[in-house]
Amino acid sequence: MARKYIDCREFPSDINCTVALCADSDNELLEAAVAHAVSAHKHSDSPELRAQLKSMFHDGTPPLGAPAAA
Repeated sequence: MARKYIDCREFPSDINCTVALCADSDNELLEAAVAHAVSAHKHSDSPELRAQLKSMFHDGTPPLGAPAAA
């Protein structure tokens, strides 16, 4: 299975979050991303949040430098 990642640096936030997460499975990455979104960004865990986060997954690993904001 290919490595995937999600990177908060792509989305400006009031806390200027610089967290990037990566994993070898979609499920593992999704669970980590949901936990981060709930604890750090105060989102509520919902099917909508999970679908939104999953749509933000990228193949590979996060870049070392900050990516361009979305």
